[in-house]
Amino acid sequence: MMERNERKKRHFILGSIAEPERFSRPQRIIEQGKVPERDRQRHGAALLGQVEALKPEMLAAREAQEEVGLDGGFGLQVEFESFPDIDLAFESLARERSGIELQNVRHQDQRTYATVFVPDGKLEHFEGLIRDYLEEKRDKAGRARDHKTLINAIQQIRAASLRALWTDDLQVFPATDDETFWWEVWLPVCGDRAGTVANFRSLAEAQDLQVAPGELEFPERTVLLAHASASQMRRSMMTINSIAELRRAKETAEFFHALPPQEQPEWLEELLGRTRFTRPDEAVPHVCLLDTGVNNGHPLIAPALADRDLHTVEPAWGTDDTYGHGTAMAGLALAGNLAESLDSGAPIEIGHRLESVKLLPLDGANAGDARHHGYLTTEAVARPEITSPHRRRVFSMAVTAKDYRDHGRPSAWSAAIDRLAADAEEYGGTPRLLIVSAGNIDDPNAWVEYPYSNETDGIHDPGQAWNALTVGACTDLIHITEPDAGDYQSIAPVGGLSPFSTTSLTWQPRWPLKPDVVFEGGNAAKDAFGAVWLPSLSLLTSYHVPSRRLFTTTNATSAATALAGGMAARLMSVYPELWPESIRALMVHSAEWTDTMRSMFLPAREKPSKKDFENLVRHCGFGVPDLDRALWSLSNSLTMVVEEHLYPFKREAHKQPALKDMHLHRLPWPLVELEELGEARVEMRVTLSYFIEPNPSERGFRSRYRYESHGLRFDVKRPSESEDDFRARINAAARNEEEGTRSRGDDPGWVIGIQNRHKGSLHSDIWQGSAADLASRGILAVYPAVGWWKTHTRMERYDTAARYSLVVSIRAPEIEVDLYNAVANLITTPVAVEH
Repeated sequence: MMERNERKKRHFILGSIAEPERFSRPQRIIEQGKVPERDRQRHGAALLGQVEALKPEMLAAREAQEEVGLDGGFGLQVEFESFPDIDLAFESLARERSGIELQNVRHQDQRTYATVFVPDGKLEHFEGLIRDYLEEKRDKAGRARDHKTLINAIQQIRAASLRALWTDDLQVFPATDDETFWWEVWLPVCGDRAGTVANFRSLAEAQDLQVAPGELEFPERTVLLAHASASQMRRSMMTINSIAELRRAKETAEFFHALPPQEQPEWLEELLGRTRFTRPDEAVPHVCLLDTGVNNGHPLIAPALADRDLHTVEPAWGTDDTYGHGTAMAGLALAGNLAESLDSGAPIEIGHRLESVKLLPLDGANAGDARHHGYLTTEAVARPEITSPHRRRVFSMAVTAKDYRDHGRPSAWSAAIDRLAADAEEYGGTPRLLIVSAGNIDDPNAWVEYPYSNETDGIHDPGQAWNALTVGACTDLIHITEPDAGDYQSIAPVGGLSPFSTTSLTWQPRWPLKPDVVFEGGNAAKDAFGAVWLPSLSLLTSYHVPSRRLFTTTNATSAATALAGGMAARLMSVYPELWPESIRALMVHSAEWTDTMRSMFLPAREKPSKKDFENLVRHCGFGVPDLDRALWSLSNSLTMVVEEHLYPFKREAHKQPALKDMHLHRLPWPLVELEELGEARVEMRVTLSYFIEPNPSERGFRSRYRYESHGLRFDVKRPSESEDDFRARINAAARNEEEGTRSRGDDPGWVIGIQNRHKGSLHSDIWQGSAADLASRGILAVYPAVGWWKTHTRMERYDTAARYSLVVSIRAPEIEVDLYNAVANLITTPVAVEH
């Protein structure tokens, strides 16, 4: 927390200070991974025989497709299997001009499996590749054109089975042919999105598949829900040949039941007497809760939530909250933990208001509605925006799926969150801030195993969304006051991770560092017989039936997410001009790990490694945000915010797209003051926040089918570097990103380090060292990394601008020095900038 006696100062919101520079790409010869040689004649003949065996299946597929009324688009799904421990060059299987399209890629048992749609008459393409291989074909210049790298990697070619289209966790693959459930059906666009969807719906209906209304649209995929048995889906594969992927649709998590405290209506009257609310007509930020609805008849909520701001995704559900979860979240988002407010007696000023969209029916499970959650969430976001399109708002959603089988991999739901945040529908015109919960560990048996249960319970869908602020739970609540709970002890220590909080420890390393932050989510208690949750270890909030009682308790990541929404709204009130990317960045930038978190998840050695800190982030995010630190600078602790646009890629004439610009930021730097501090220990923190446009499909995360539209990275000039040396290092780093190789020579002063921090679309790191060392680090680079805007040329997005927010802080918390005014003087003095 900030010193109480220090006068708070507004952060520096800098103008356009970036200097765009074109890349000068260093040359490097890349040695391709070797594929073992095969007996060319035997191997080629075997593959030719496998392709020949596909011809009667192709004929049967065409006849079946004609029989159901198709007049075009005939073809067969074909699966290619690699040899063990060989990376199949799956991208070279596709020939999109010929209609041969890669549908999905899977990795299992050290093999690569690729499913490809082959149009009727196009099997000859693969026959041609194999014959070139058998003949050791060369061009006129004598260069090999025999495709041996591809052909030597393929062990088997066969008609695709239902399993070939399954890209979900194998543990949820249907156990029997009779099992009936909702399937996520991922369709390719095939040059005609509407036609592909219409054909699927028509054919599915003819096959007695029930298809839910609504769909999710991504650049190269459309996702629908279909209700069918495995046998129905298998029989339909021959006629419905447009399916790229199949996954099992998810059910939403059951919400906990609140254990209400004793009614104390006089507390609320006293609280309302010292609380100032904004008027309905004031242009203030709103926290929009996507939940079970909110009952705005509650005396605490009524002044902040107008009837016109109550919405629902399904008119038959109404807007009221019959379950209680949404109203509980409303109290926290508006006024925080009421136990603290009621106990303080201090005046309270609430500078934001609420909106509500009922996303779930009363049971909180959505079992009776077939429409999938990504589509419903998209609909929910649209409701208040139609009513009040120019309102500044933050969306808060504590709804998650019951399972966590994605392990960080994008899902239809998380990709929909990313698409909404980036405003991909309108090409980034109005990005949104979405805050989502990490999901809860709700098994008391698991709480007893704390904190090991946190490591094995992964963050729930859609908490893996790159663009969302994903919120986990911590706790300071350890005092048990129930008179009949004398044998219980609180499970988590003060300042520790909450027993309810999920983590990303089980994710593959390439996926984002989640959660991003943690907020208070309450604690659990245990005795010799097991674990329970108790009101005294929970947060106090508003009850949904005020005629019965005014207060109830709530906990876990839902409560933490509501608190995060309230903090975001407070930041937006003070800095109304800042982008959503900047608000997200400031919340993460203000976060710190507690001493308890460090002792729990960092090894007990003098200097933990960067990998150790990555492990800490995957448990606790970047720590607990601090509202004062997010809002204000001090004399010896200043923050600068830069908002910029960068063109990451370019395409010239008929060349392939290439990297275009990087930005050099020459920050207003208190050079003299830092040099005078000499060897005194100081800290610099950098946070880079941007929104990617998602393109989900299971076709390889480092291929041209990447999920993210683009990536951005940051680095800081080192004391020993000249500016030209720094520029050359950034060019090399961008090249390494493009080629998927590691940059060497990580700066030891960084806590997380360049190898670990650049995951997802939110990057934060802390540099620690001497003030004299920091004095020469006033130049910072932001540079692009490859994404599908560059690699997918037919989408023609390679000339799109990417906007980003950059937050940089200098902190000398133990030293009396006026760094703030030194920077303020530099900003007011005109500085010539060369472009």
